[in-house]
Amino acid sequence: MIAVFSIVQLPIDVGIFSSPTRHHSNADSHFYRCDNDENFVYHHAQVRFEKIEREREEEGASAPARCVSSGKIRRLSRVARRIGKVGIPSDFHGAVTYRGAPWKPQMGRWLSGCDSVTKEVDIVESIGGKSCMHDCGGRGVCNRDTGQCRCFHGYSGEGCSENLQLECNLPSSPEMPFGPWLVSTCPAHCDKTRAMCFCGEGTKYPNRPVAEACGFTINFLSDPEGTKIPDWSKADLENVYTTNRSRPGWCNVDPKEAYAHKVKFKEECDCKYDGHWGRFCETTAECSCVNQCSGHGYCRGGACSCDNVWYGIDCSIPSVSSSIKEWPLWLRPSTVEVPDKSTADNFASINAIVRKRRPLIYVYDLPPYFNSHLLEGRHFRFECVNRIYSDMNRTIWTNQLYGSQMALYESILASPHRTLNGNEADYFFVPVLDSCIITRANDAPYLSLREHMGLRSSLSLDFYKKAYEYIAHHHPYWNISSGRDHIWFFAWDEGACYAPKEIWNSMMLVHWGNTNSKHNHSTTAYWGDIWDNISSQRRGNHPCFDPEKDLVLPAWKKPEPGAVWLKLWARPHKKRTTLFYFNGNLGSDYKNGRPEDTYSMGIRQNLAAEFGSTPNKKGMLGRQHSANVTVTPLRSSNYFEELASSVFCGVLPGDGWSGRMEDSIHQGCVPVIIQDGIFLPYENVLNYRSFAVRITEDEIPNLVKILRGINETEVESMLANVQQIWQRFLYLDSILLEAQRQRRLFPDDEDWAVEFSKLSKDDVFATFIQVLGFMDALSLLIIRSRQIFS
Repeated sequence: MIAVFSIVQLPIDVGIFSSPTRHHSNADSHFYRCDNDENFVYHHAQVRFEKIEREREEEGASAPARCVSSGKIRRLSRVARRIGKVGIPSDFHGAVTYRGAPWKPQMGRWLSGCDSVTKEVDIVESIGGKSCMHDCGGRGVCNRDTGQCRCFHGYSGEGCSENLQLECNLPSSPEMPFGPWLVSTCPAHCDKTRAMCFCGEGTKYPNRPVAEACGFTINFLSDPEGTKIPDWSKADLENVYTTNRSRPGWCNVDPKEAYAHKVKFKEECDCKYDGHWGRFCETTAECSCVNQCSGHGYCRGGACSCDNVWYGIDCSIPSVSSSIKEWPLWLRPSTVEVPDKSTADNFASINAIVRKRRPLIYVYDLPPYFNSHLLEGRHFRFECVNRIYSDMNRTIWTNQLYGSQMALYESILASPHRTLNGNEADYFFVPVLDSCIITRANDAPYLSLREHMGLRSSLSLDFYKKAYEYIAHHHPYWNISSGRDHIWFFAWDEGACYAPKEIWNSMMLVHWGNTNSKHNHSTTAYWGDIWDNISSQRRGNHPCFDPEKDLVLPAWKKPEPGAVWLKLWARPHKKRTTLFYFNGNLGSDYKNGRPEDTYSMGIRQNLAAEFGSTPNKKGMLGRQHSANVTVTPLRSSNYFEELASSVFCGVLPGDGWSGRMEDSIHQGCVPVIIQDGIFLPYENVLNYRSFAVRITEDEIPNLVKILRGINETEVESMLANVQQIWQRFLYLDSILLEAQRQRRLFPDDEDWAVEFSKLSKDDVFATFIQVLGFMDALSLLIIRSRQIFS
């Protein structure tokens, strides 16, 4: 029998994200139902059929290898032609607009036709009711689903009964009596549950931190600046513990007397640890926890101590004993199978049927070693989080670029796309918080950095591999898909360059999209992050970024209510008087510049050599410096205003990625990208030609000529598109979640909450979900096409 196969012009090209993410056991039960689906099926059926025909011809066969229903072909053909006539707006760069953003055609068409009309499905969520040994003894939180304890930092074992005794110092020597320097190095009292240094018993303020240089002798260099450096081999406890008011003390200094200048204190001592506030740590403050424990517990130094009927890293998962009225929104509304009253107290679990829209994300409850311990063990409260709290428990947003990892994690946990049912999940998120390792916020002996030759890249690789080994051993989901439907977030400067080979099938969320097509090596100038020498037996030979499966996300940027209130992002072209603007470190030719030739791969240095607008150490400007071109290393107090007064803004690497793309977009400036073979946020899904300019590194001398050659209409179009997409580079969902938490505590909104609550367009998290939706629909359609035409 000869199969009839009608060929039509397909309006949808699926060249991106072509690898299936997960092979569902029953594709139809997970299917995104909308008309465009048939077009995808038809396309993949055509590709599959043509492949079979080629194989048949090569084998010399006289008939098709497969018989395909002509009725199915005609039906799919009619659908494809109908969809092809649908008028989906497109710009002159071929982008398809959906919810204000210019998408690449294949994604834009699917989103326009399917994203908003996907049907809700009934998902059975299991609500646990198991107990734990000794209820974890007050040293952890009981997982009511598994009956296992999630122990706090410094505790382990069944019921968290084991005290780990974590040292602050490495082994000593005659030359280094407190061991080689670490962030945790301590000459005073070491709290061995967290490897942190405090004044200790016998002092007036035993819980006052003695962090880093505080406890050591300070030497003065003979340079003009009078630089001070600590001598890590000599403790300064005589001063730290002194009660003599005329000596620079610390542990016995009364804050009131110090503020009144009645007593001296050691200036190198400060209040670095989370939960402490004031110059002398005299008041307590809320610590930073994931989702601040969701209102069902309290933050215990970085880890949530949940109320008895709640569990999870953020106390967001209810047990069978919790009140249904208090369940989180992602579990409501639901139909609950209520057990018989006589047996309710002994129920191990109950089922709740919840209506949800795909894609659905299952979040692994990893051992705390991979996340909450890293938050608990932070030696610097500002590091690896996007917010801390004042002594009044008001939110203080940080400038920590790596705070994006925390922001996305919190959004997923609080999202209606979250599910507890791994069998229904489309994706599996693996929450390893490597940002705390990157910032050395947890640098202590128990992390064994010395075993990795001091390389944070090697240590982090080991963290991710251990997480992989845990989920592969304790859960069935990895082996079903070989990890293709798993998601990992690498916040490090060079993204997933150091990902262990075992997890490379997965989707990598990064800030550094280096495809290694040009820069096939470590691009950082900081030796501790270099990955070139990591063995291929551990890392494999994968690139740092694969645009077919991975996604670059924006970095975290501190919410600036003034910029939103002024609408700097919306400033019109006529008020942007600077043609090109770049402000940042320009290398060793400038004062305080990075000394390494490899910094920024030399790109910033080359830009400055051509267009530098500030004299370098030799008093020279760039060869082509121009009045309306700013390339300067000088920090500006009007940075946002200067960006908003520019038409084009430079996006160049630093040690790996920098935050210049986000700065440009947030202030409505057209980004000019100079980094060959390295993707920027969403560049494999959004149509960058609609709102950005890319020039090659070799074209730097022609930069101004290229920009001046762009016609007025094109410039206006790009500026307009930037205004449409700028919120997609903002973690608005995370900001609004925090605004809701603050409203439970205070009657009035602070400025940031007022201004950001006015925003309503799609943000980072919404964009992330849209991308996942497309990828999942595509993978399932491939499966369905195989079922139809096999």
